[in-house]
Amino acid sequence: MSWNETKLSELRARYGDSHGGELHHPEFRKVAEKIFNKSGTRLAPYSGIPTFLSAPLMQVDNEDPDFGDLQVAILGVPMDLGVTNRPGSRFGPRALRAIERIGPYNHVLGCAPVQELRVADIGDVAFQSRYRLELSHEDIETRVAQIVNAGVLPLSVGGDHSITHPILRAVGKERPVGMIHIDAHCDTGGAYDLTKFHHGGPFRNAVLDGVLDPTRVVQIGIRGSAEYLWEFSYASGMTVIHAEEISAMGIPAIIEKAKAVIGDGPTYLSFDIDSLDPSFAPGTGTPEIGGFTTREVLELIRGFKGVNLVGGDVVEVAPQYDATTNTAHAGAQMLFEILSLMVFSPAIRRAA
Repeated sequence: MSWNETKLSELRARYGDSHGGELHHPEFRKVAEKIFNKSGTRLAPYSGIPTFLSAPLMQVDNEDPDFGDLQVAILGVPMDLGVTNRPGSRFGPRALRAIERIGPYNHVLGCAPVQELRVADIGDVAFQSRYRLELSHEDIETRVAQIVNAGVLPLSVGGDHSITHPILRAVGKERPVGMIHIDAHCDTGGAYDLTKFHHGGPFRNAVLDGVLDPTRVVQIGIRGSAEYLWEFSYASGMTVIHAEEISAMGIPAIIEKAKAVIGDGPTYLSFDIDSLDPSFAPGTGTPEIGGFTTREVLELIRGFKGVNLVGGDVVEVAPQYDATTNTAHAGAQMLFEILSLMVFSPAIRRAA
């Protein structure tokens, strides 16, 4: 079958002398016009000052914060004083900023979140002490409260999972929130070694503080030998979906079950990189085999389009245990997916 000469002439006339940013599909053109200049050049992904998802950098004062008209603030939380095993997730924010090619377009959700939202990388939480965990948690809560009080959605990059407790104290201060929790561990353990503020217990703490509604919490991907520590999840009414159930249920069924649990109320999304199988993400403090593939977790997260998302985080990336940078790359992609969900969240502050 010979090539259709008429069609070939049409393609040559339309695309023969155009550059990569000259697109005709309205949705694609809308993205390209914000990425390419008129001469057909776009910023090289490896150039400039690295920021989360190549979002604009916005310095926000700690004492007298002004978030302008931001809708989403992405902040680093480089603190890992709460780990029970391997340290190093304090380097997670720096590693995710260094990933040079995530986005701009999410073809499944149909959005370019950095271009469609008023979003900025506002830097890292300023810690008063690198040694005192409880004081660090106070600093995190203070910073996130500033964001929330300004009507902006917080999107955080840890750091160990203990950081989510003070974040939830700020996000759920006015009313307890629900949560989609994607992890290998429930993180609802009690105090040990003289403290309850560790990365194995943030969600018990948040429930007991009255900022997290356990009946609207779904924990997905749970596995490993720490199951005996998670009694509080069941006693409080959380929904737990183990990794061993994923194949039989299928991702669409898990999405529907999760949506039924969280309903349409305000919901937080917390993503621990160890939810992924360590063959995909070895750079973490407590790896557990038998986890999600990256393809499965992308399908899962994208299934929450339209959820009333009021904040999110990506935690536990410890880059020094992964010379390939794959773990940081996966973490940055998950950050992008959560930001993409925020485009469609009813909680996002719309233009007047």
